[in-house]
Amino acid sequence: MFDIGIPELLVIGLVAVLVFGPDRLPEFARTAARLLGQVRSIVANAQRDLREELGPDFANLDVRELDPRTFVRKRLLDGMDEQPEVRKKSPADATPYDHEGVSTDEHPPR
Repeated sequence: MFDIGIPELLVIGLVAVLVFGPDRLPEFARTAARLLGQVRSIVANAQRDLREELGPDFANLDVRELDPRTFVRKRLLDGMDEQPEVRKKSPADATPYDHEGVSTDEHPPR
């Protein structure tokens, strides 16, 4: 999610020790963990309430799919990775007219 590696975590830990001190750091970590747990609980309750209010038609609703970026990626961009096969015309396939009935030597009327 955040794409943080080991070196970044070490720098964050070092800054935390310098800012909060080694004595207050465990207390700060417990407080942050409690806060994160409460936020997760609030989000889970909100999702549950949303599913209950929407009824059985939306029982399998995944709230993450409501994010516009996820919607676009899933609905529109999934097929973009695949390149369609393009069949090259051989000289035997060539015709003096294109698909609109206009000769390849002529320009369409304006």
